[in-house]
Amino acid sequence: MTKNEQQQLGKTLWNIADQLRGAMNADDFRDYMLSFLFLRYLSTNYEESAKKELGSDYPKPAENDNRTALGVWYAANEQDVADFEQQMRRKVHYVIKPQHLWSNITEMARTQDGELLVTLEAGFRYIEDESFASTFQGLFSEINLNSEKLGKTPVDRNKKLCTIIQKIAEGIADFSTDTDTLGDAYEYLLGQFAAGSGKKAGEFYTPQQISTILSEIVILDCQDPSTGNKSKLDKILDFACGSGSLLLNVRKRIKDNGGSVSKIYGQEKNITTYNLARMNMLLHGMKDTEFEIFHGDTLLNQWDILNEMNPAKKMEFDAVVANPPFSLRWEPNDTIAEDFRFKSYGLAPKSAADFAFLLHGFHFLGNDGTMAIILPHGVLFRGGAEERIRTKLLKDNNIDTVIGLPANLFYSTGIPVCILVLKKCKRQEDVLVINASEHFVKGKRQNSLNEKHIKNIVETYQYRKEINRYSRKVLMEEIKENGYNLNISRYVNTAAEEVKVDLNEVHARLTATNDRIKKNTDEHNEFLKELGLKTI
Repeated sequence: MTKNEQQQLGKTLWNIADQLRGAMNADDFRDYMLSFLFLRYLSTNYEESAKKELGSDYPKPAENDNRTALGVWYAANEQDVADFEQQMRRKVHYVIKPQHLWSNITEMARTQDGELLVTLEAGFRYIEDESFASTFQGLFSEINLNSEKLGKTPVDRNKKLCTIIQKIAEGIADFSTDTDTLGDAYEYLLGQFAAGSGKKAGEFYTPQQISTILSEIVILDCQDPSTGNKSKLDKILDFACGSGSLLLNVRKRIKDNGGSVSKIYGQEKNITTYNLARMNMLLHGMKDTEFEIFHGDTLLNQWDILNEMNPAKKMEFDAVVANPPFSLRWEPNDTIAEDFRFKSYGLAPKSAADFAFLLHGFHFLGNDGTMAIILPHGVLFRGGAEERIRTKLLKDNNIDTVIGLPANLFYSTGIPVCILVLKKCKRQEDVLVINASEHFVKGKRQNSLNEKHIKNIVETYQYRKEINRYSRKVLMEEIKENGYNLNISRYVNTAAEEVKVDLNEVHARLTATNDRIKKNTDEHNEFLKELGLKTI
């Protein structure tokens, strides 16, 4: 399927969502819509695998038989079901009962079956608790099928669900069901719902254009990006992963370039967003063994695998990417002050946890890894505790590049933000400063970056280019003279240089002009005298 067709599917589904949600909050309807899309993917993938597994034994239901093909097979082969499901767990890593398959759910919706709501609820619970070897508990915990937002009575709710599911089924019937297609449609819907959510969208979505910049940067060789992409990333971390889009973008970029990724790791505090991320991974064709998403507070470091005290067993990542909440207030205590992530640098102030997030990710960055994090501009110049942390990172030669982005690129804020690129393997004794704040496409509600803008940023980083009014390699001596202040405009000013004025040349031109005026005036007066008129 072409990119255009993939986007068309996303638009088709968005139009359905727009028509059906009525007075329902966009965030609430998003969770229903994406869950049904996820169930559709799991079901189709499972049925196709079952068809291959059963071969000629895969039944074709009679015309008047509304059961699914697997429903027919299960009924006729009860003694073989356990062995079949065990085999399916080995091959596709999960099991779905025939009655919970999307094909059955849509048939129930088409016939306005009164048991649809109950069947759907049972299906969601089964997927959470029993489908996968590693349980996906709570995957649908935010999906309340008995919510009055769907209708005041169970009958009303059942009817509303029938309508929603039937419309979705009709909308996607003509499109391919491969992972790229449904994955891209899921991403498109996330973007559309994010646009409608305004500031709340920052909790779960990084715009694809920004995501691409971070991804392209971290897959390049750490010590010498000009040599190109790494062939393999063993482990990737996003400690504020939202819906997982950024992690998936990194994975896609390296795989598109012939590389591979062993496993991706994400952490997310918001339960709804955490569930979106797990669905997003599976919708993009990832097996449950290829990713790990943890629900917990990053600042408190609640993830056991990141709490290993033995340095020899410490988790380290080849790439770290993040778009954490900007200037989040937090409450560090004495215990946090002694935390291995912050002890050597000091704590970020209570008013802004930006550097706390940065230091968390940087601690787990491998020696040959690259970290790219999106932060507000304040981290570049604010004083106090942040100045001390910034100074140490600069003195230790860990800040590789500072990229200033245009304002109003994000759904959650209109302020301009920056990307900090950090490394433990840095060779150069300078900091590359890129000021891309003037390079964007102006939009009505939101600005954007086109492919050329993205390419310019990535290539300037990759080849460490110096471009007038755009980028510059700043020596550490100059940064030290500026009090370790990284305010971008101090080093790369986008304002056009004033034209130098040669006063001697100007004086000569004015004198010559005056001489011409006097000569022409004298000639004119001679004519006036001949005519007997008053001279000037």
